[in-house]
Amino acid sequence: MSEGRGLLVVISGPSGVGKDTVIKRLLELDPNLRYSVSYTTRRPRPGEVDGVNYHFASRDEFERLIREGAFLEHATYGGNLYGTPFAQLDQERAAGRDIVLKIDVQGAEQVRKRAPDALRIFLAPPSMDELLRRRTERHSEDLGEGAARQHIAQAEMALAPHFDHVVVNDDLERAVKEVLEIIQAARQRQT
Repeated sequence: MSEGRGLLVVISGPSGVGKDTVIKRLLELDPNLRYSVSYTTRRPRPGEVDGVNYHFASRDEFERLIREGAFLEHATYGGNLYGTPFAQLDQERAAGRDIVLKIDVQGAEQVRKRAPDALRIFLAPPSMDELLRRRTERHSEDLGEGAARQHIAQAEMALAPHFDHVVVNDDLERAVKEVLEIIQAARQRQT
């Protein structure tokens, strides 16, 4: 638990870069980190659990939450809506808990504007070919989705310099160690 207000740590990067895997490992290694579960309108992937991986919502429900101002950020990605619930996040931070968000690049820019104290980390692939290989092995998208996501990933990679830190996920344990060091340094600056 941090002293005072908790850190807001944004992990962003293209689809397939390993955000979920890195975050899972961060949470295993650092008991002071909490994960903020986002809302989405996309269908659950095999093994995903509502309320754990995402809050899966209908488009109507999601749009109602937008109108009510329930999200810190929200974005459309691959035709689906994604959003970070504001109230839960604010409560956790006020209690001194450090929160990790997994957010696409559009959402990360909204967070920068609405929560300028957020620590924004861009997770990058070692190469675009490796990113495509990882997404192909995941078998979670059809060919049309894969081509669209590869095009989106190229545009997202161009925005990496706008983040506070860029970490290349070429080796999971090395990347996780680097992200933890960034978080620990931010905690030191806060005290």
